[in-house]
Amino acid sequence: MSKKTDENKDIPTTGHSWDGIEEYDNPMPRWWVWVFYATIVWGIGYSIAYPAWPGIKSATAGVLGFSTRANVAADIQAQEDKLGPINAKLEAADLTAIVDDAELNGFAVSSGAAVFKTWCAQCHGSGAAGAVGYPNLLDNDWLWGGDIENIYLTVKHGIRNEEDDDARYSQMTAFGDILEAEQIDEVVNFVMSLSGDPVDASKVEAGAVVYEENCAACHMEDGTGDQFQGAPNLADAIWLFGGDYDSIAQTVKYSRFGVMPAWQPRLSEAQIRAVSLYVHQLGGGE
Repeated sequence: MSKKTDENKDIPTTGHSWDGIEEYDNPMPRWWVWVFYATIVWGIGYSIAYPAWPGIKSATAGVLGFSTRANVAADIQAQEDKLGPINAKLEAADLTAIVDDAELNGFAVSSGAAVFKTWCAQCHGSGAAGAVGYPNLLDNDWLWGGDIENIYLTVKHGIRNEEDDDARYSQMTAFGDILEAEQIDEVVNFVMSLSGDPVDASKVEAGAVVYEENCAACHMEDGTGDQFQGAPNLADAIWLFGGDYDSIAQTVKYSRFGVMPAWQPRLSEAQIRAVSLYVHQLGGGE
């Protein structure tokens, strides 16, 4: 097998040889060669006609001016134009009256669900049940009010951010440097007693005094809070940062400072109204 047959003796070899076996240098089939040449021509033409070669800041544009980004932008604009009339109607309507317009309310809730899943679910959860430090939007416990107008204001301006002068703002005092450790222990036990069982019931009475002197001005004498100040209700067993002894003690010592962005720079007026209506109808809206 290592010897060339007579019929192949005139075919040149590549010069490669392994164990006496040589590789013939047969020419490529003509059809394959022409296809190869055609792909080269096609590649050059494509590079000229369409965006192809990357540069420092952008790729070559191509003589046809084709752009997938422009196509997507055109599709988005076409959809916005299609929804323009109903979005304009949503923007002009009284927030409290939208629920009475079945068509407009249905559009707003559907549109708001899409906005929520895109922008809000990262913090409040896909089902809006919240997490530690992020409010549950399904219950009826609202720091700043759960009626449609207050939800709208919260979404539009946010909470404790530095980008909107109208952001909701409140600041709890960090009592770690104000109260003695024993006083903190006492007031934590008192707060726990408002909605459940304290760790040490013998300290509840003393804790009530500490609470009245330091906490009642914001959280009210009965611990039900004040929505105008954004002061949480401490008597309903619903806790944003946890209701166990250690979590409450941490809050009393160091305070909490949750921040929500203002959505008006990011969302349109129609989108803000839509997501406000969506949140309001989830079940916890006042």
